[in-house]
Amino acid sequence: MNMPASSITPSYAAVLRTRHACRTFGAALLGRLSYGMVSLSLVLAIKEATDSYAVAGTVMALFGLTSVLLSPTRAGLVDRYGPRRTLPPMAAAYALLLTGLAFATSWPGTSGILLGGLAVPAGACTPPLGPVMRTLWRDMVPDPRLLQRAFSLDTVAEELLFVTGPLLVGLLLHIATPSAGLAVSAALVLTGSLALASSPAARGGVGHKKASSGPAPSEEFDSGAQPAPPGRRPLQGGAGLRQAIAVSATVGICLGAFNLLVIAFADEHRDPAAVTWILAALSGGSAIGGLIYGAVPWRVSSRLRLAFLAAALGLTLAATGLSSHPYVLIAWAALSGLFIAPAITTAYLIADEYAHPTARTRAGAWVNTAFNAGSAGATAATGLLVGRLPLPACFALAAAPAVLSAATALHRPRRLAAVTAAPPVSERIPDAEQQAPATNE
Repeated sequence: MNMPASSITPSYAAVLRTRHACRTFGAALLGRLSYGMVSLSLVLAIKEATDSYAVAGTVMALFGLTSVLLSPTRAGLVDRYGPRRTLPPMAAAYALLLTGLAFATSWPGTSGILLGGLAVPAGACTPPLGPVMRTLWRDMVPDPRLLQRAFSLDTVAEELLFVTGPLLVGLLLHIATPSAGLAVSAALVLTGSLALASSPAARGGVGHKKASSGPAPSEEFDSGAQPAPPGRRPLQGGAGLRQAIAVSATVGICLGAFNLLVIAFADEHRDPAAVTWILAALSGGSAIGGLIYGAVPWRVSSRLRLAFLAAALGLTLAATGLSSHPYVLIAWAALSGLFIAPAITTAYLIADEYAHPTARTRAGAWVNTAFNAGSAGATAATGLLVGRLPLPACFALAAAPAVLSAATALHRPRRLAAVTAAPPVSERIPDAEQQAPATNE
């Protein structure tokens, strides 16, 4: 793949040294930590208030589905009006509704209808902090190599937040009730969103592309509206965006099925404690793979990388089902994890490349929505299969969509003329001496 050793430099520090990067990224991570806490907190709080797992599961499903399905719509509002105008009201409404849920669940016997009535609008108002942050990365880090590292760092950090969040909820339970987790989640998302919206990166202090003639004001990513060119629909990602969405959905399918299958595997081997180690190995492998992937200056196009990563993830997951002992499955889980963060990172990079410039936030949201929808659907389907089919067959079925999606990634799409005045990020890696320094926009 033509990767000289001298080019493999782990310069994640260079990404964070970019002007406003630490402040903006830190604010986004603070707000996104709320998402790592809210699911567990909501389930535990509702269960304690209603003494019903059925009510807790139903309300959580309503909250999750509303959040996932409306994610592209919320991201579209950010594309149209900018983060300064959209994030504060979304975050304020979301935090207020979470606080209402915290208050309602602090009283025993609360009506499930009331909790559902609060959970649905809360999910609808969830601020799209991840898609917004990835759009701002593009503006802050125009250098292609650093942008790849920025996206990898973002993906790994987000995954670690979803590991850290439940741990923080567990710590809170030692000193407070589950509803306190909802209150903390509300405070985190409000603080992080307001800090992100007030960052110079979101105000338009960075991110204005420098061209010989200068961009038109309507093309800048700032607090103003950004109309699409006449005759075009704003998203316009074509086959490239469809590939990214398809592979993201299959990665979600793999992980959603895997989380349930490892529980069944551990039960079959009478070792329930192994589940924690298996999932930790998967997350650890994903973090390591994401950091290595971001540090490599790939010469291969993003579509080929995505095909390889999807196929590798599917094949290793299928092989995982043949494990004869939990220790063997732990090793296979770590190996499978190496491809998760790189696959998700590449999907986001492709969505960023192929989406219309005025719809990058919404394109990233579609990738994220596909992942979450795939995960949820696979969890439900796998629950029906476990017990009816042998576990190796279940692992193979869960892996099949990822392998098949590799074929879609091999199809070379045509790019939008408006987006491709220059070659895509993955195919225009300049030599080190030719790289222009990142603009402090």
